[in-house]
Amino acid sequence: MNPLRMAPNLLTFLRICLAPVLIFAVIERRFAEAFALFMVAACTDLIDGLLARWLHQRTLIGQYLDPIADKLMLSSLFLVLTLMGIMDPRVTVLVFGRDFGMLLTALILYVTIKLRDFHPSLLGKANSLCQVAAVGAVLLSQFDQQSWVLYTRTVMLDATIWLTVLSGFHYGWVASRRIGLIVDSTSGSGSGTNTSNR
Repeated sequence: MNPLRMAPNLLTFLRICLAPVLIFAVIERRFAEAFALFMVAACTDLIDGLLARWLHQRTLIGQYLDPIADKLMLSSLFLVLTLMGIMDPRVTVLVFGRDFGMLLTALILYVTIKLRDFHPSLLGKANSLCQVAAVGAVLLSQFDQQSWVLYTRTVMLDATIWLTVLSGFHYGWVASRRIGLIVDSTSGSGSGTNTSNR
């Protein structure tokens, strides 16, 4: 197998391996190192996505591992930074609440009607981007107190709050619409079958 074709998944594995090292650096308050590691992880996320599209290597394992790697790193950072008194707890509660709600909804839909192909929305992608920018700005502000850094931190955290709420409601709306379509199509096929049997 061409090693280049394995590169997207290898980068995803690298991001997963970086997560505990990054968390340890934050706990040890080595914020400059933590920020550098976070930027490396963010770059691997960008590069593996571009490589997967360029090489047409969107594997099943990659589709599962990529969001897991992102959530593992971001959720861990939100939690650790909050426990250390650095991150606003309200942001973390909203982020975890949205993710838990989406996970629970997806699980219920899969168990009940086998619905599982939820694609990320534009709002969801914007929310993920804001979360990355917010965590990066928070880490940077721990060793760089320039006004633009503090301003960026405030803006990104506020944007994360709003986009977390909006994307959560949007996810619920999309899920309810898809359930309605499935129910309507099932009812329609059922009535058609009954009519044909008369």
